[in-house]
Amino acid sequence: MSHYELATHDLTLRHGRATIIDRLALTLPVGKVTAIVGPNGCGKSTLLSGLARLHAPSQGEVLLDGRDIQRLPARELARRLALLPQEANAPEGLTVAELVRFGRQPHQGWLRQWSAEDQRVVREALAAADVIELAERPLDTLSGGQRQRAWIAMTIAQQTPLLLLDEPTSALDLGHQIEVFELVRRLAAGGRTVVVVLHDLVSACRYADHLLALRDGQLVAAGPPSEVVTVDLVRHLYDIECTLIQDPHTGSPLLANVRRAGRFGEAG
Repeated sequence: MSHYELATHDLTLRHGRATIIDRLALTLPVGKVTAIVGPNGCGKSTLLSGLARLHAPSQGEVLLDGRDIQRLPARELARRLALLPQEANAPEGLTVAELVRFGRQPHQGWLRQWSAEDQRVVREALAAADVIELAERPLDTLSGGQRQRAWIAMTIAQQTPLLLLDEPTSALDLGHQIEVFELVRRLAAGGRTVVVVLHDLVSACRYADHLLALRDGQLVAAGPPSEVVTVDLVRHLYDIECTLIQDPHTGSPLLANVRRAGRFGEAG
């Protein structure tokens, strides 16, 4: 799989007159999992939309291998970058296999219809997301974790080197969250660059290679979790105090003794 570098230069994203992302400059590490973290309203989902060309910049640009994505043909961009939004909806009764086939649309055209190659890619996507046994099941009969893996299988079938996921584990229980995170890790191990918006800082530290920490539309920290996550950063992002310890198995940072900032002396 080809590798493409996604970066921003002086990126500013606005909703009306409100600036959500303010002159952001960053480069995403290729072939790694990057987690975007920060408090509610800091601009995480807006940034992901900007990276996917769903939100046009008021200033600056998003660059895919040095090319402004605003200037790329839509089909070319869809072959390079896939987005799974926070609330993905499908027609009632759609099966998993039918959903995954939608991922092949960027590769279709007047002169190229459905082929044996498309069918092979769909089968591989179903297998990669561990939903091949669910292929003929309607989406609305699946558990939350199964359904989310089916949506990710659709993006796998799109065969893009870049995959953007907006809170893919929200509303999932712990077991299903782990299913999705392990799938994300397998995708990165296979060469994809994955960017995921997460609320849970501990999960971001465990499963991501790289963190982007946002507050008020500004990038306040970027780098490997073990290097950038500090007590001061947690306080700045979430207005909480904590003790940081190291996971004995993974070495990733864990938060203990969590409390609201300024309440050191309070009981409980």
